[in-house]
Amino acid sequence: MKNINKYILIVTSLFLVFSCETTELDLTEDPNFLTPDQAGVDLFLTSIQEDFVRQIEGDADFDANDNWQSGGNTNGDGLSLFGSQLTRLFALTSSNQYNTAYLGSDSDDEWVNAYQGILADIRSMVPLAEANGQTRHIAIAQFIEAYVITAMVDFYGDIPYTEAIGGSDNLNPSLDSGSSVYDAALVLLDNAIVNFQNDVTVEPSIIFFYGDDYDKWVNAANTLKMRLYNQRRLVDPTALASITAILNTGDYITDTADDFQFSWPATSASQPDTRHPRYGLNYTATGAGDYMSNWLMNQMDTSSDPRIRYYFYRQTDAVPGATGIPPNEETLQCSLQTAPAHYVAGGFTFCNLDNGYWGRDHGDPAGIPPDGFLRTTFGVYPVGGKFDDDRFDTDPDNAGVALGSGGAGAGITPILTAAWVDFMQAEIAMVNGNTMAARTFMSAGLTKSIAKVQGFVSLDTSADTSFEPSAADVTTFITSVETAFDAADMAGKWDILGEQYFIAVFGNGIESYNFYRRTGYPTTLQASLNPSPGVFIRSLFYPANEVNTNANISQKADQTQPVFWDTNASAPVAN
Repeated sequence: MKNINKYILIVTSLFLVFSCETTELDLTEDPNFLTPDQAGVDLFLTSIQEDFVRQIEGDADFDANDNWQSGGNTNGDGLSLFGSQLTRLFALTSSNQYNTAYLGSDSDDEWVNAYQGILADIRSMVPLAEANGQTRHIAIAQFIEAYVITAMVDFYGDIPYTEAIGGSDNLNPSLDSGSSVYDAALVLLDNAIVNFQNDVTVEPSIIFFYGDDYDKWVNAANTLKMRLYNQRRLVDPTALASITAILNTGDYITDTADDFQFSWPATSASQPDTRHPRYGLNYTATGAGDYMSNWLMNQMDTSSDPRIRYYFYRQTDAVPGATGIPPNEETLQCSLQTAPAHYVAGGFTFCNLDNGYWGRDHGDPAGIPPDGFLRTTFGVYPVGGKFDDDRFDTDPDNAGVALGSGGAGAGITPILTAAWVDFMQAEIAMVNGNTMAARTFMSAGLTKSIAKVQGFVSLDTSADTSFEPSAADVTTFITSVETAFDAADMAGKWDILGEQYFIAVFGNGIESYNFYRRTGYPTTLQASLNPSPGVFIRSLFYPANEVNTNANISQKADQTQPVFWDTNASAPVAN
């Protein structure tokens, strides 16, 4: 009953947020949004939290009252989507050239949500909260601001910050350097930690993360600090020491039960849509909307990864052109084609996979054939879809991607997890040349990741759990990864670490995109289908609307400019 009441409260809050968002930065008052004198601190905080999750995950229903309108050249929105496609966690299908994969118009929504949504609401809320002694509200807002502004740097490079929320007083905010924004974020997190521990007069009425367990909030803030230090370790000689200092305190996320994530209640399919957005975009009356990554599915299938039936739901067991399956030009055009020479030379999978894993290759912009009820889609983790138990179309009452099937969208958006902390420590050990420690941390991260994913099968009450991997299957898989790691040279060890990290962060492409640019690994990713796709995207174009309206921002010549913490001589080689 406690959980039911919690979900009712969340849905009610989200309804308020979608129906009457807080004030935007328009020069005229929009009747769809509350003005600061109309909105209370709690409503501001609810809006900030909801917009924060959507900055990562995007939106599925394009409600007229939220910050997600265009969708652009992609299916859905959110920074995670861009990062997932670029690192082969999702299939990139918008273009076979990097310079046209994401246009300036493709991230207008992300910019609006960050500035006119999250940051504007924080600037309006904080004075009200300070006047009332509501330091917990302020602490949560400081944590969210630190994550959002650094994520914006990670994707765009230099961004407006110190002059950004000036309303009509400054319509042309100047760019701040990415390094200075990171510095500001670390100060915000230090202040948040203090505010989580200060005395408070009024507690927030609705907190989507951790509730009122502020010790967990402190641990999350320290974990985010470590993440930021690691992110800039190539330009910060004190970064590793700063991480070590936090690790020595023990005040960070160490247990999966304390993972910082958003749990989608999935109690409404529209206005507001409280389902995981990827569920809403793929479990539809017209079939799945996204293509899964052939690289990732092949990687997991051929290695017997125990998470594959949780990550992916197959709608058929036969992909045209796969072993023993006739090609079909109507549903899979490439099944009649031969692999391009660079795929053959690189040993990359092409077009079709065995065992019914129906996806797309990296950078394949072919049209949309009638395959919505054939292509593989998201499973029960993390989007709350269906567990893959070989049911395919044999169950007429719960076939394919029927609306409401599986977990009905009651998935999660992972943001900071204990498993990822283990992988971070593995990366640091590799930097220090301690491969044995790296192996230990990688195995710990794998163990946590697999156990967490397996817990999601309960969301799909129709699942045949006899198809779940056994404890022996899990042990065999982890041992095989360890064995391969031990046998590899240093570059090979980095590849294995990168591959396993990418799989573990499925659901948050911000993490894989940052790791890929920071380390250059794994080098084993499937190449672009076009043998000459251009240089890999190291930062996105600035949003078109911002360039057109802000005299202090000029559009980048291309998307090859690295962000401040990426000092590598070139883009990652797996182009």
